[in-house]
Amino acid sequence: MPSTHLSLHIHVVFSTKDRVPLIEPEWRERLHAYLGGVARILEVVPDAIGGVADHVHLLLGLKATHSLAEVVRSIKAVSSKWVHEEIGQARFKWQEGYGAFSVSPSQRELVKSYIDRQEQHHAKRSFQEEYLDFLIKSAVDFDEKYLW
Repeated sequence: MPSTHLSLHIHVVFSTKDRVPLIEPEWRERLHAYLGGVARILEVVPDAIGGVADHVHLLLGLKATHSLAEVVRSIKAVSSKWVHEEIGQARFKWQEGYGAFSVSPSQRELVKSYIDRQEQHHAKRSFQEEYLDFLIKSAVDFDEKYLW
């Protein structure tokens, strides 16, 4: 085949360090927009970005040449620096790791809707409950003593 055809969408989730609720409502939308801008600079398609005070969700469309680890590392590093400099939140940090879950084309709209409704969703459910559910539904092996 003379060319590459790819549909690779990944739902990425990561939290603030120790899940401290540092992402204030006053600048949350600016952060989400900035995360999308960083993704576009990396030539990643930001299909949806949302979150609450202690974590974010990104639905990203990747190219065949992208390394997921490098994309997430770059997004976290650049956005953390932006929060320090633009928002003035010197103690802001992202957690070390992240969750990444493949999304089939038939589920993209459902995941976008889920990300868009984070405020309502987390009125009923904690990040820890949500994240454990993702791991279980995705059949990811984990040891809970190393999650938090």
